[in-house]
Amino acid sequence: MPLTFHWFLPTNGDSRHVVGGGHGTPATASGRDRPPTVAYLSQIARAAEEVGFAGALTPTGAWCEDAWLTTAMVAQHTERLKFLVAFRPGLISPTLAAQMAATFQRQTGGRLLLNVVTGGENKEQRAFGDFLDKDGRYRRTGEFLDVVRGLWEGGAVDLHGEHVRVEDAALARVPDPVPEIYFGGSSPIAGEIAARHSDVYLTWGEPPAQVAEKIARIRSLAEARGRTLRFGIRLHVITRDTAEQAWAEADRLLDGFDAETVASVQAGLARSESEGQQRMLALHGGRRDRLEIHPNLWAGIGLVRGGAGTALVGSHDEVAERIREYHALGIDEFILSGYPHLEEAYWFGEGVLPRLAAQGLWRHPGGKETVPAAPAPFVPVAS
Repeated sequence: MPLTFHWFLPTNGDSRHVVGGGHGTPATASGRDRPPTVAYLSQIARAAEEVGFAGALTPTGAWCEDAWLTTAMVAQHTERLKFLVAFRPGLISPTLAAQMAATFQRQTGGRLLLNVVTGGENKEQRAFGDFLDKDGRYRRTGEFLDVVRGLWEGGAVDLHGEHVRVEDAALARVPDPVPEIYFGGSSPIAGEIAARHSDVYLTWGEPPAQVAEKIARIRSLAEARGRTLRFGIRLHVITRDTAEQAWAEADRLLDGFDAETVASVQAGLARSESEGQQRMLALHGGRRDRLEIHPNLWAGIGLVRGGAGTALVGSHDEVAERIREYHALGIDEFILSGYPHLEEAYWFGEGVLPRLAAQGLWRHPGGKETVPAAPAPFVPVAS
């Protein structure tokens, strides 16, 4: 199966510096450098579409713009790109969510993917009127998706669950195609819900050994239910013509993290109830001196940003090699991002994707011929 690559729409703002936020922490001031206007986000989306990304993830939460509304507007400025819309079950009716998805599919020509985010932070959930604890939210997510999937099959749905109740729910028109469901979560109950409902299980960018363990666990849970899942990974990326250039860019980003901001963000993230977030924090321990946690895997982003906190850093050839390493574990889909998102989409699309295409691991989803990968520039060696 050819690899699939998705980009990211920074609906909390973009910058030449890292924009922090998420998991109970506010967006950092750098998010004001390039506000998330429809015009700018459409620029990013068109660039991603041109170089060969299949879709773009849009986050959810109080720290960013609404994903449904934003992607509906940006979709009008693109032709092929799919939108991986993150949303939180329980904040709206499952019948309404199923109807919204069906409408989105019809109005965009089938370009919706759904990233189900149960919600890892009690404080943020309560701000939206949701007072369930974490396990309760996951149980509700399971019931919510039971209704949504039943409606998408075209039948009437009755459910009197622990948290969700609908009677004689039905859609006048079902989505075609049915949107695929992307789902992540590291806790045991998250694994159970993922095995039941997800089409693609997502993990954040942990080192390969940890990713392999997670894949094996989720695959086993899915097989016990007679289901087969695909697997994806969420990473940032800094790729350049040479490794020296890439690491110089990582160092430049790191130099922009003042000690006060790092301390504040780390204190906020330490209170997170998300098991995945705690696993991210454990990769660097809040320290700046041990950030390369696996060859070409850098944990520096996680010093100031919640959620995905690691980046692939290196030459185009090195980044392609790390992608092959994750692919060998069972990862078929990569959701990537970089600062700023417009420029980094081109760095990856023009530098890494042609190398993967030459190896038969990727092809442009729009059928476009890729430009052959340029060799790394000659660097004379002093004698």
